[in-house]
Amino acid sequence: NVAKSKEEKNFIVKYAGHKWEMTFTTLVTFGGAAFASFPLFYSTSFGGAYWLWFAILFCFVIQAVSFEFRDDAGNIFGAKTYETFLFINGALGTFLLGVAVATFFSGGAFTVNKVALTDASSPVISKWANGWHGLDALANPMNLLLGVVIFTCARTLGLLYLCTKEDIGEFKEKCRKRVYITAPIFVLTFVAFVLWLFLSKGLSVDPSTGVIAVEPYKYLHNMLQVWPLALIFLTGVVFLLMGIGRHLLNKGLSKNFYIVGGGVVLAVFALLLCAGYNNTAFLPSTIDIQDSLTLYNASSSLFTLKVMAIVSIAIPFVIAYIVWAWRKLR
Repeated sequence: NVAKSKEEKNFIVKYAGHKWEMTFTTLVTFGGAAFASFPLFYSTSFGGAYWLWFAILFCFVIQAVSFEFRDDAGNIFGAKTYETFLFINGALGTFLLGVAVATFFSGGAFTVNKVALTDASSPVISKWANGWHGLDALANPMNLLLGVVIFTCARTLGLLYLCTKEDIGEFKEKCRKRVYITAPIFVLTFVAFVLWLFLSKGLSVDPSTGVIAVEPYKYLHNMLQVWPLALIFLTGVVFLLMGIGRHLLNKGLSKNFYIVGGGVVLAVFALLLCAGYNNTAFLPSTIDIQDSLTLYNASSSLFTLKVMAIVSIAIPFVIAYIVWAWRKLR
């Protein structure tokens, strides 16, 4: 809602329109990688909480369609319709993605029975225990809080990105001022979520027996006991706060997006590792904690994990290609 005129909306489409493929492809790639490396997680989350994932996928689909057809000749729905779709994706899509990611910590209502794989009539290992199939995640305040964090984070980064452009005229000043609203909300909600997470209980896994037990302050312990995680997380937080602080002081508008973006990547990466490292259940079951998913019981075969590890070596080259391609498109 920052852009009011058609020209301002065209600026957003101009600089963000050719990047939608990355967001959609990332989601699809995440699903494929999850299936290969952790098939039980894939079948439990994507196969059980499918209404939540379908809602996210729908938001990404209408985003792609809107960027392609908003100003096309013969558009019978009008540009306003596709702009509404883009608003829905930007608001609801990012919020729901945060809700889905929060289930790594809050869990879901599922059960796991690997013996069921031998049942020819219903060879389903994991089943959702209610008819909401993922929408029940919206009833958890912790999930909703992370949804707000991701929404305000995406909005802040989008505004900071537009502030790096020199050819958008007075619209750049509007974006710069709007960061003064979105950035503090993002920081406050992020801090609230991290405090909530570190003060909450987690599920600890005994690596020798596989028995899962409740452990107070589990995620805080993970950060303290695995120092590289804490280092990555703190580095990300420092970059994040430094970039936002520089912007609020009206310094380095062309660089703050990259500083904050780098900080977000590091902080989120550390939190995701915190969800499963140090013998932690990364998808708790709210029905029976012994059915919770861990790196031990949800992973694929050793051969598949080795292949995925080798493939992961190519990630820096893929990122370099994306950067090169974006610069050429720009």
